[in-house]
Parts: sequence; C-alpha cells; structure tokens
Amino acid sequence: MDLRFQRGPSGEWKASVVLAFAFKGEDIRKQAQALIDVAPWLDIAPALNDFTGAAGETGVLYGHPKIAIPRIILCGLGERESYTAETLRKSVAAAMQKCRELKLETVGIDVQTLAGLPGDAARNVEEAVVSAYLPLYTYERFRTTRKEPLFTPSWISLFFAEDIDSTLRDAARRGESAAAGIFLTRDLVNGPANLVTPSFLEEQARKLAARYGFTVRSMTRQEIAAAGMGAFESVFKGAVEDARLLAIEYCPRGMEKEQPLVFVGKGVTFDTGGISLKPSANMGDMKSDMGGAGAIFGLFETIGQMGGQAGAASAGFTRRVIGVMPCTENMPDGQATRPGDVVTSLSGQTIEIINTDAEGRLILCDAMTWAQREYDPAVMVDLATLTGACLIALGTDVAAVFATDDALADTVRTRGGDVGDLYWRLPLWDRYFEDLKSDVADMKNVGGREGGTINAALFLKQFVDEGRRWAHLDIAGPAYRNKKSPLCPFGATGFAVRTLMQLALHGVPEPSGD
Repeated sequence: MDLRFQRGPSGEWKASVVLAFAFKGEDIRKQAQALIDVAPWLDIAPALNDFTGAAGETGVLYGHPKIAIPRIILCGLGERESYTAETLRKSVAAAMQKCRELKLETVGIDVQTLAGLPGDAARNVEEAVVSAYLPLYTYERFRTTRKEPLFTPSWISLFFAEDIDSTLRDAARRGESAAAGIFLTRDLVNGPANLVTPSFLEEQARKLAARYGFTVRSMTRQEIAAAGMGAFESVFKGAVEDARLLAIEYCPRGMEKEQPLVFVGKGVTFDTGGISLKPSANMGDMKSDMGGAGAIFGLFETIGQMGGQAGAASAGFTRRVIGVMPCTENMPDGQATRPGDVVTSLSGQTIEIINTDAEGRLILCDAMTWAQREYDPAVMVDLATLTGACLIALGTDVAAVFATDDALADTVRTRGGDVGDLYWRLPLWDRYFEDLKSDVADMKNVGGREGGTINAALFLKQFVDEGRRWAHLDIAGPAYRNKKSPLCPFGATGFAVRTLMQLALHGVPEPSGD
C-alpha cells in the first residue's frame, strides 16, 4: 500500500473512502465539516444519526457511486477527556479492517482533522499512518490453498486543503517507514526456524547493507569460539546450523569517531532448551526467540526507508547506530552443553550452567562484552525475549526495562510510550545476585524461581563495563502473541522497533548526576 499526498480544495479530493473521526457526545456534523464540503450528502445521511462515536466504533455511510468521495467511514474516538494516541491507533486500525472487508481500493484522510485532535499534530499524523498499515499485515509465504491473497488497498492519501505542510509530511513518512520496519521484524519472527536460520539472518543483514549503504560484520561459530566467547559457544555446541555474530552499522557522514548508540539483540532462531529440554507443547513458538534481533533488523529497515546511509541524517537520524546480534539455535545432541558445565566468557568471568534453557543471557553476555570492546558505546541497550517470568509479572502488553541510571530508564519508558511500546521499570538490586553465586565458578546462569526476570538482568549487568550506560529490555511478553489484537493479526508484533527508532532519532539525555 503506497502513501500519497493530495493538495487542493476539498472538492477536488478523490478516494474510494475517506476516514472521518468523531468524539462521543459531540456534534458529528461539526466535526466532519471539511468532508461535508466534498461530500454534501453526508449532512443529510440518515445513518449519521446511528453513529455514537464510541471508541473503536466504525460506521460506513454511502453517497452516490459516481461522485469523487462515494463513502465515508466514521471512526469513533470515545470521550474527548479519555482520548490518547492509543485511541487513535485502534480507531484507524478498525477502519482499515473495514476497508479490507469492503475491498476499498483507495483511502483518504483529512490531515486537518488529525491535526485538530488533542496532542501534537505531527504525532497524530505519524500514529494514524503507521496504524493504517499494521492491521493489514499478512504472512502468506507458505500458503498454497488460498485462491487469492487478502485484499489490501492500493494507496492511502493524506489530504491537504492548502500547501503540504513539510512537518506533517515528514511525520507521515516516519509512520510509513516504521510500518515497513515492523513488517520486516514480523516476517523474520513469524518465519519458520527451518527458513530463518543464523545464516539466513546474515543474508538479510547483507541485503539491508547493499540496499541502504550500511556496513555489516559477521563472525562464524569457529571465529566466535576462537575469539574466546565461551558463553556464546556453549549454546551453539549442540546445533548443526552455523551460528553467527552479526553487526550492522549506520554512520552519518562526519560521525565516524562518535561514540555510538549500540543495540544488542538476542537472536536464538529456535530454542528447544538444549539438554534442559522444554515441554513439547507450544515449542513451535520458540521460533520467536529471536525477537530482539528481529527488532534491530526492523530498526535498520526503518532507517533505510528514511534515506539510508546517504540520506537518513536529513530525516533526523543524526546519530551513529550499531546493531549487534548473536544468532544461534539452542539444540540438544551429544556435543551439547550439559547442566553443571563451567564455561569462560569473553570477559574472563566463569559461569556454571545450571540450566541450558537459560541460554539467551549466555549469548548476550559475550555479545555485550564484544560490543563494548569494539565500539565503546555511549549507550548500550540490549533487548531480548529473555524470561518467562517477565510474562508472568507484566503480561503480554508490557515489557520490563532495567537501567543503570534514571535518565536512561525514563527515556525508554517515555519514548516507547509515545509510540505505543509500554515498559515498566524493575530494580537492579545487588541483593538478588546472592541467588546467582556459584560454589565452583564466578556465577551461575540461573538462580531460584523467585525474581527470575531481575536475576537475568543482574546476570547481564556483570558484563557491563564500570560507568557504561546500559539498559536491558525484556520483551518476552509483547514480542509475540497467539491472539489477535487491533494492530496485529497474529504472532510477531514488531514490538520495540519503534522504541529503538525513537532512541536513534532523539538520543538519550545525560544523567542528572544527583
């Protein structure tokens, strides 16, 4: 679906349908005045009286099929006092589902209507555009029986009555680019593990680099082992598929010596648990255990869509950004790591592996050490579908954030919340590390059942350089769902892509120092 812009008097607007937004309890005709000018039949449509404006409500009004705007979809926003950006997202998503159902070829939105909603005008436009795309996602690669693909409109157009406002146009482009990044993440995470292997992810990274001018580095399992990444090696020892450590870099001109923003994403392309084998029920969902790495791919697709190495700086991506992705399967065989084995990490610290199903932290700790040595990041953020305990604690809508300073934690929560990615901060209290102390090594890879999400974060903290700004995002809950939501038909959600995009665009303020 293409994004277009139309400029001119409302009488010249053309589309199969136009979306109109209305609050509950307010005069709908007054709220849709611009559309009455282009579709005068709207003012006398009897069905207008049936529409209440409740949040998520949609109503289709029909005019004459030969006129420029033959249909209006009314989109309810609920009470004005309760309005949030999430209200707009769900309203647009419901309307686009109706467009798919009715097979409407072209969709229009009056920009002034969006700009007039509560909140920042550019934010409203960006959220409306990204929300127009997300509910239409499909993963059809392996379907052979469907006679025709699910219908998707050809284009969505933003209508400007006067000159096209560059700020609102750029906001719309950000929304379009964010959707493209989220779609790539969803494709990678939804893809079956016999397709989406570590070597496949390397191919995807190189395609991004070739298309958008990024730089890619890759290490094989032999190179990872030779470098001394014993924790990472312990996970891929049982796998036939070759592991990879991938790094992809975006560096605006003149920023080559700048300390970068580094994201480290867990890329376990299939997780059986290893020798500590998982139950068979729902094991197929463990193809999603690379959601952290998948989000980094989505970020770089977004940067690419906004101009890539050559032009993204003019779109606001003025910071050097690097994604590091340790990628492997976690499989059981005769070579696999055993519970009780002791390994030496790249940092030199030794780890007693109590549970081979706590593998994500093992690949992340070596990748984090490597990233710090190679890139000296100003800020390092790791993200991973790390613990089931986080899912129990926070559910499927909220991710956990841990951070070494308040400014970083607050930035993740605020910037993520702005785009619908919700986070809740959990503590990094050293007293919990008592559970990770080992009798035979520097630490164990798991503690007891209690505080599992905190213990995992504290384990990773042992591999963060003194004074390094670091945040850990446990996205186990919202990264993958088995039920439909307004913005995601199934499976991978693309959670955290827009959080990373926000951090790359706006950076992280320095800590207050108090």
